Amino acid sequence: MKLKRLLLRYYPPGIILEYVQDGELKTKSIDLLDLSLDTNVGALVEEIRKAEPLITASRKEQVIHLILRLQEKLGQQEDHKFYLFKVLRAHILPLTNVAFNKSGSCFITGSYDRTCKIWDTASGEELRTLDGHRNVVYAIAFNNPYGDKIATGSFDKTCKLWSVETGKCYHTFRGHTAEIVCLSFNLQSTLIATGSMDTTAKLWDIQNGEEVVVLTGHSAEIIALSFNTTGDRIITGSFDHTVAVWDVGTGRKLHTLIGHRAEISSAQFNWDCSLIVTGSMDKTCMLWNAVTGTRVATLTGHDDEVLDVCFDYTGQRIATSSADGSARVYNAETKKCIAKLEGHGGEISKICFNPQGSRILTASSDKTARLWDPQTGQCIQILEGHTDEIFSCAFNYKGDIIITGSKDNTCRIWR
Repeated sequence: MKLKRLLLRYYPPGIILEYVQDGELKTKSIDLLDLSLDTNVGALVEEIRKAEPLITASRKEQVIHLILRLQEKLGQQEDHKFYLFKVLRAHILPLTNVAFNKSGSCFITGSYDRTCKIWDTASGEELRTLDGHRNVVYAIAFNNPYGDKIATGSFDKTCKLWSVETGKCYHTFRGHTAEIVCLSFNLQSTLIATGSMDTTAKLWDIQNGEEVVVLTGHSAEIIALSFNTTGDRIITGSFDHTVAVWDVGTGRKLHTLIGHRAEISSAQFNWDCSLIVTGSMDKTCMLWNAVTGTRVATLTGHDDEVLDVCFDYTGQRIATSSADGSARVYNAETKKCIAKLEGHGGEISKICFNPQGSRILTASSDKTARLWDPQTGQCIQILEGHTDEIFSCAFNYKGDIIITGSKDNTCRIWR
């Protein structure tokens, strides 16, 4: 094995090693999820060298330099104020979803008009329309971090894979017998997973367009799915009140996470694949050991349905949003509530951290999106202007652009 080069990954903090093994270029990552401004870099590099034979003595100074750059990034203070940059009347019929590519240079919108549109963030210009579905385009995604392909899932029961560059449709994945309502690429960009109202999820091969495996076992619609970062596991959340953990290679069900007493609204792995968080209409959020499938904690406090849950990029905190109009932040290790985000005048359907972990963004039926400090729970900024409920919001990777999608049929770009 020969080390070719070292790359920085800012969020979550880490170093990517590019190396050659048996003539093949490979990558592996050293995750530094606990890195802080107080970390003793010299001692950390010694630990890394003991654990990773590719980091030889001659590379030591370079690794120290990279970690100092990561520390410097952590120390940059967040006081970015967002301003409305563009309002896009994206589609004639209602919007369903919005999503950024990794850099935030372009984003996509799905709609009831049966199309997905690609937009240039800087100019607000429409780059192209992906046309071909015979019903609502509901679930959409870029294959981040690459961002050269788009998947669209439709009520016409098919999923399509498109080229961002040309707008050409590579494959149409057929096989579901009801609407596709969620989809995801794996991080390696080799598979697409689709979840459907037909109670199954399917994995599709991006290269040859073939169905790889069917995940069968739920007794009601699948409305959420998520790959882990290594790509060997996928979870599906269902209206049957359970979440299933599947082996991606074989399609075998490894665990059924039983405990919620109502429909699942969202489910996600943390970065190091050790934990799963689930949100449910039963007003709770649950934390599970991803390896054993056992419940680690029930996070309570909301007075109404939990509509969305997420981890921060390092997997150390969990944010929940609810129909009760509030959001909460929990410490994943202590399971304690560390902040309550109160101020919205209606249900909060979406919640996410910026990649830095220094801000939380929420989208609400009160027609506003809000930015919060996750440490204090203080509302930092209210993004006003939409004239109907906001159902979608996202940061780009740098955390300096926000996109919101609303039932008023506009997308707003904030920067």
